[in-house]
Amino acid sequence: MIFCAKIHLLHPSKVNQLNFSSTKHLSKFFNHYNIVNSRRSFLQNSLLGGLAASTTDFWAKALPNFDKPDKKAFPIVIATWGPHLKANAAAWEVLSKGGYALDAVEAGVHIPEADPKDTSVGYGGFPDRDGHVTLDACIMDENGMAGSVSFLEHIMHPISVARRVMEKTPHVMLVGEGALKFALEQGFKKENLLTDVAKKAWEEWKVESKYKPIINVERHDTIGMVAIDMQQRIAGACSTSGAAFKMNGRVGDSPILGAGMFVDNEVGGAASTGLGEMVLRTLGSFLVVEEMRRGAHPQKAAEIAVKRIARKYPKQCEEAQVGFIAVDKRGRHGGFAIHPGFNFVVYQRNENKVYESESLLAK
Repeated sequence: MIFCAKIHLLHPSKVNQLNFSSTKHLSKFFNHYNIVNSRRSFLQNSLLGGLAASTTDFWAKALPNFDKPDKKAFPIVIATWGPHLKANAAAWEVLSKGGYALDAVEAGVHIPEADPKDTSVGYGGFPDRDGHVTLDACIMDENGMAGSVSFLEHIMHPISVARRVMEKTPHVMLVGEGALKFALEQGFKKENLLTDVAKKAWEEWKVESKYKPIINVERHDTIGMVAIDMQQRIAGACSTSGAAFKMNGRVGDSPILGAGMFVDNEVGGAASTGLGEMVLRTLGSFLVVEEMRRGAHPQKAAEIAVKRIARKYPKQCEEAQVGFIAVDKRGRHGGFAIHPGFNFVVYQRNENKVYESESLLAK
C-alpha cells in the first residue's frame, strides 16, 4: 500500500525513468523516495521480491500512456455520429484559435441542440409518451469539475445550463423544475421545444404506444464530445432529448458522469451513445477511461467496455445499440459499438473526418 501510494504521487516523467527489473533497482527506488522507514527490514524482505516480479509487467503496459504526446496531434475533438461534422467544426473553430477545450465542447454541442431536424437532441427532440420534450446534459473540465442537468424542459441549450451548474453552484446536478428555475434565473429563455415534426411523430406513435429501441435509427443519437486543446486541457460534453416516447421522468446515461461521458486530464476521455440503461449499469465511459489509464489504446478500451456490456446483457444486446468514443492524452482515438452502423467524427490536423466504427456483432 505504501509503495502504491508513493508511485501515484510521482510525476509521470519520473516514473518513466525508473527500472524495476530487479530487487536491487527496486531497493534503490524505495531508499531514494523515502519509502523505507523504521520498518525497512520488513518492507524489503516482504515486498521487494514480489514487487520486482509484478511491477515490471504493470509498468510495461501502463507507461506508454505517459509518453510525451505528439504536439501535432493537438488540438483534437471527437464526437459521436457522422451527422455531427458541423458540431465538430464549431468546436474546432474554438480550438484552432488556441481556445479552451471547455468552450469548444459547449460550442460544438450547441449545434445539434439548436437543430430542429435533429430528433435526438435539444430543439426538435422527440418527446416522452406524454408529449413533453425533456432534456439531459452534462459537462466536465480538465480539473474534474462537472455540471449536469436532467429532466429539463423549455431550454434549448441544456449543455450551457449544465456548465452554469458547475460554475455558479456548489452542486453537480439539478433536475426537473429546479433545473428550469435555475436556468431562468441565469437568464436562459423559456421556449417551446416541440416541433411540428416531433409532434406528428408522437401522435402517430400513440396509435399503438409501443416502445422499442431502433438500432442506429437515422444514424444519429445523443451527442457525446471530447476535446483536447493546444494546452492539452481536456473537456467533455454530452446532450440528449433521451429515448423517443420514453416514460415520463425517465433519465438515461447522458447526464450521469461516468456513464454518458467522463474525462480525466491525466488519461483522456470517453463518451457513449445508444441505449442508456445498459451504459448506466456498467458506468461505461468511466470504464473506458480506466482501461486507458491501465495502458489500453482508446480503440481497445472502447472494445473492452462494449464486450462487458454484451457479456452481462446478451439478450438485450440483440435489439439495442451502444457505442463508445475515446481519446487519450497522446491524441490517439477510437470507437467501438455492439452493432455495425455506428460512426463517429474526429477533427485533427486540420481534417474533419467520419470514421466507421468496428463492432462486436457482424452484419
